[in-house]
Amino acid sequence: MDIIKYPDENSVTAAMEQDEPILVLISFYGEQVIISRIDEAVEHHILLRKAGFSDTDIDKYFRLVVDRSGADWTFVCPPDYSSVTRKDKRIEEFFKDGMKIIPEALKTIGYDVPVEIPRNR
Repeated sequence: MDIIKYPDENSVTAAMEQDEPILVLISFYGEQVIISRIDEAVEHHILLRKAGFSDTDIDKYFRLVVDRSGADWTFVCPPDYSSVTRKDKRIEEFFKDGMKIIPEALKTIGYDVPVEIPRNR
């Protein structure tokens, strides 16, 4: 797994140790994780661009905000996810894959926390 800490390892590690909220992007197959202090990048697509990737690739990543109390998953299923044409089945597949890959990736970076999908009220 390729772990990228933006802007650098020291600042991200310090933020994690101080339990600051961090932005986390996890590629759909779990091969890449991009992490930043939330104040450094503000939004996931900005983090992607700042880390040297095209912000149009945002639909290739699970998007989370994480601290020691939990991980809030921004649940946005791309329309072409896994080439599943039926929306309900595509969302089901996206959820199932996310609930497998996200916890594994979070544990790798040191967070064994529950994954939540916040609801707008």
